[in-house]
Amino acid sequence: MTRPLEGVTVVAVEQAVAAPLATRNLADLGARVIKIERLDGGDFARGYDHVVHGTGAHFVWLNRGKESIALDLKVPEGRDIARRLVAIADVFVQNLAPGAAERLGFGDLRAEHPELVVVNVSGFGAGGPMEQRKAYDMLIQAEAGLIAITGTPETPVKTGIPTSDIASGMYCSQAVLAALLRRWRTGEGATIEVSMLEATVEWMGYALYTQMYAGTQPARMGLSHASIAPYDAFPTRDGQMLIGVQNDSGWRTLVTAVLDAPELADDPRFATNVARVAHRAACDAAVAARTVRWSGAELDERLAAAGVPAAQLKEVGQVVDHPQLRARDRWRKVGTEFAEIDALLPPATFADVKARMGDVPALGQHTRALLAESGVDADDVIARGIAGPPRA
Repeated sequence: MTRPLEGVTVVAVEQAVAAPLATRNLADLGARVIKIERLDGGDFARGYDHVVHGTGAHFVWLNRGKESIALDLKVPEGRDIARRLVAIADVFVQNLAPGAAERLGFGDLRAEHPELVVVNVSGFGAGGPMEQRKAYDMLIQAEAGLIAITGTPETPVKTGIPTSDIASGMYCSQAVLAALLRRWRTGEGATIEVSMLEATVEWMGYALYTQMYAGTQPARMGLSHASIAPYDAFPTRDGQMLIGVQNDSGWRTLVTAVLDAPELADDPRFATNVARVAHRAACDAAVAARTVRWSGAELDERLAAAGVPAAQLKEVGQVVDHPQLRARDRWRKVGTEFAEIDALLPPATFADVKARMGDVPALGQHTRALLAESGVDADDVIARGIAGPPRA
């Protein structure tokens, strides 16, 4: 069967996380993604570290299945080659610094190609007092209020993953799919803007509405939850178990079928969720006094048998070997510049086709082939330093 985006070509002038995640999603679905990189070092994410057999962890995560061409976009000949590639594309994605795409001549692409889908990803969006600000993930998390509600009561923290980058990358790929669907119906292209700030504020969800309509900011609760109890980590003989009870029947099941404490079921301090939240300290103490009697494995088995939502707190090393991922065969081999590595299948599984888990490109790996496809003299432009394999 045909992959969903087979036959679609995407050209991306991208770096770091947000846009590369969006285009990798498209590549996994079968699109051809041509990544235009700087001659001098390429995508910044290539150099964040070298932990994956010499390649950056961010880069291998975000760039499988793409073709890399290294171009000097500061010179007219390099920009001309890029525009030749855009001429064969269905989609153009960029997340350069504010104003850079326009300075490089990419601000009017739909004037020449009205059917093209153009997506501009930026930190704060066009216009407004913050348009020109730098927009790293941590800074956007702060501006969006995410840091204010994440962490412990004493200490606000950013999330452990680049949430703002991921949010904007996901909205970018979603918008591309919607624009392509409309184009196939009407022939009309699109110009789309995705702001990291607006993507992250959207993800604030209930917290935003709580502030607007209750006049209060949700408290930082660590592992707990401002509106639900018990909802936290509880001690076992050898570690911790996360337990989340979201309704009153779940509470009754927890204390009777799991904790062997039926007297807690009708305790007026704990009989309803509203009461449990009001008496959170006492509720949590009552649960903790009983969970500590079992090992993590024993308690996990009891909770699962009773249907009480719970999880053991896993380290990342345990996730790499997660039995559910192994049982569902979610790992595949992909190539990189230096070695073959394991990569996780994309979360959306099509029953009739396999995701295209392509290799992670070396900088400029496909330059010569793409130059030939663009109709330019590859030897000439490489010799003049306009395109490359990377310079030594």
